[in-house]
Amino acid sequence: MANTNKSSISYESAGVSIAAGDNWVEIIKELSKKYSSPKNANASIGGFSGLFDIGGGQYLAACSDGVGTKVEIAREYARPGFYRGLGQDLVAMNANDLVTCGAKPLFFLDYIACGKLNVPLFTEIIDGIFAACAESLCILLGGETAEMPGVYPETGFDLAGFSVGIVKEENIINGSKIEKGDKLIGIPSSGLHSNGFSLARKALFSNDGLSLRPDSYIGEYNAPLAEVLLTPTKLYVKQTLSILESFEARGAAHITGGGLEANCMRIIPAGLSISIDFNSWKREHIFDLVASAGVTEDEMRKVFNLGIGFVIIASDAQAPKIVKHLENLKESPIIIGEVI
Repeated sequence: MANTNKSSISYESAGVSIAAGDNWVEIIKELSKKYSSPKNANASIGGFSGLFDIGGGQYLAACSDGVGTKVEIAREYARPGFYRGLGQDLVAMNANDLVTCGAKPLFFLDYIACGKLNVPLFTEIIDGIFAACAESLCILLGGETAEMPGVYPETGFDLAGFSVGIVKEENIINGSKIEKGDKLIGIPSSGLHSNGFSLARKALFSNDGLSLRPDSYIGEYNAPLAEVLLTPTKLYVKQTLSILESFEARGAAHITGGGLEANCMRIIPAGLSISIDFNSWKREHIFDLVASAGVTEDEMRKVFNLGIGFVIIASDAQAPKIVKHLENLKESPIIIGEVI
């Protein structure tokens, strides 16, 4: 049943401010200007990853990210087997960011903070990390598990990851070649991925929203709601690297917090913008379910990927070839818009 409250549910009302987050990035950028950086460092604060020139025409790329409050869904559902997906989420949130600049992932590091070490639970997560690293063509090189009683409740935990890759200078994708008329090729997501869960939880579970439970049955998926929400974030590393072997991609964006427009605009040169046809693909039911709680369309677009998890930007001539290549990889790509 849809929310009949007069006030709509927003990310802000769920405790997360996109504006404050954007402002924080700007503060960090200003602070960085106070300190000199090595001439071979391209911190690219606010970008998907940073680049470091190691000589010989090669750059290291690095990034860091977490899973967010998706961990709370797993903790509340507490079914064996459903923590493993969080390991893939953690790798995907980093490796997908890393590959946007054309880098091949080399290794991954994990950090688990918890109130009390839960060996069976964390074994599932680490197993998921190992598997996702293999799928992303990299290795789990190391990590840290920190018990922090008093900071986290006994059953509480959080996840963070760090990924490093390598790319030749001539293969770096930074959006600088993007031109008016270039096409945006969307690759479908596997659901919410790992962003917007504070809003999703408020919309789906709170009294202000739909008042559902993690075990509420969702007929469209023939599964409990928690299992739908815990669908692991899709990995886009192999697909992207395969495209770059044969075609020119002028830009790539991992669609995370901020939605399609904001994440694509991170790589669009000054003076250009994008036009996205949000009716060019069919959204999964989970997005409609969240919206039915009273989340406006504008808010949905600002927070969620809405079914498109990764975007490749290519020339009008290259775009159809890339679409065909992705179809041969068993993907279902869609031209969702263009650069204007």
